[in-house]
Amino acid sequence: MPDVPQEPADAQETVEQVVRAQLSKALGGPRGIVEGAVPTIVFTVVFLTTDELRPALIAGLSLAVLAVVVRLVQRSTVQFAVNALFGIGIAAAFALRAANAGGTPEDAARAFFTPGLIYNGVYAVVLVMTVVVGWPLVGFLVGSVMGDATQWHKNPALVRLCSRLTLVLALPCILRVAVQLPLWLDSQIGLLGVTKIALGWPLQVGAFALMIWMLSRNKTPQLS
Repeated sequence: MPDVPQEPADAQETVEQVVRAQLSKALGGPRGIVEGAVPTIVFTVVFLTTDELRPALIAGLSLAVLAVVVRLVQRSTVQFAVNALFGIGIAAAFALRAANAGGTPEDAARAFFTPGLIYNGVYAVVLVMTVVVGWPLVGFLVGSVMGDATQWHKNPALVRLCSRLTLVLALPCILRVAVQLPLWLDSQIGLLGVTKIALGWPLQVGAFALMIWMLSRNKTPQLS
């Protein structure tokens, strides 16, 4: 999917338009979603089929590398393909470490999902804490577009808006941990793979859709 050009900040009249533009860019389009999801799907399917860790890791990593190569050949942005490669690379390192430490194949496969749980847990805590202390993370996104990292904080209405948006952004991470942690503790590899996909991009797209709907109802003026 070709990159969608963004409006310059000075052409946008409201904070809502600024945030909508950034959320659109963050999704990466259908292609970015596929590049992030397919390596994990393949890893899970191959492991459940063969009960072997290394073929599953090789299959998942190979697809992630292939996505980066295709992007480079096409001279399109590699951001989302590289993100997917980085994510599965870390997961593979956790899995191999568990295998080399003498763990069972199930232990090693479970370790593949450990970084995702850690990431979502930490990310959720950080997002919620920024709201608790009164400096919601989405506000800094707005500030970066406006050219002033903290000016948005002078507008109470804008702080409230950014707080609500930040909590919505945290919700997918909270749900992933709540659903996947019991499965991780019980070494339910198949269900971990299914829920990682089901609660991945689909849930993220849903959260972004909710944020855009919230933004469409607000008319907070952009600070100059």
